[in-house]
Amino acid sequence: MAAGLLGSAAFFLDGRPADTAAGRRAPSRGTAPTGHHPPGPASSPTPRPTPAKTEITVPETGSGTFVTARAGGAKVGRGAHLVRYAVQVESGLDLSPDRAAEEIADILADRRGWTHSGNNSFRLAGAGEPYDLVIKIATPGTADALCWAGIHQSTHGEYNCETPGGVVVNLKRWVEGSPTFDGPIHQYRALIINHEMGHALGLTHMTCAGPGHLAPVMMQQIKGLHGCVANAWPYDKDGRYVSGPHVP
Repeated sequence: MAAGLLGSAAFFLDGRPADTAAGRRAPSRGTAPTGHHPPGPASSPTPRPTPAKTEITVPETGSGTFVTARAGGAKVGRGAHLVRYAVQVESGLDLSPDRAAEEIADILADRRGWTHSGNNSFRLAGAGEPYDLVIKIATPGTADALCWAGIHQSTHGEYNCETPGGVVVNLKRWVEGSPTFDGPIHQYRALIINHEMGHALGLTHMTCAGPGHLAPVMMQQIKGLHGCVANAWPYDKDGRYVSGPHVP
């Protein structure tokens, strides 16, 4: 089993190993826990508003407890295979669970995503609602502990993983992306979510189809692109599925 990689920096706003395993583990089901200034005199400079905070520090470890995004969302996609998911963020972090959930919902609703095939649909489960899997965003230390407890895999403070009943996203990857991915952070977050949801849909790892091709979303792009172009989406802008050779 391999794992997907994550680092340490900051931006405000990211059961089988996620970037690690091939094959599918049936998701467990559960219930999400509840949980303009006037100008001054000509001789004085005009006060500048304090900018909104756009960065956060990524602690090495956190509380180990989680806060669930409160509001649910509408179903996206028309497919008969519905995946209900909850989003949780480790408590004590400067990362809003609701904002993270909104971003994840936006990714899953994108026309280049897994709904494009017409087979799949997704719905964000709010606090107290039933879900099929949970997406947890955790500090590196907590992510390591969860991944080891769930699949006995060492993630070295750097990797995401897929565990029984959900996905663990290392906060470092969520805020900082990957050195192999040249693009906006939201695009890298899309790669994380699409890759992990691909595993939840029963898909295994792929590799590069050839130099200059888009990298499949099921490729472990953090480990190198092998001539492919970094890509965050299952389908390209023309609606074609981005594929490649399956990894044995």
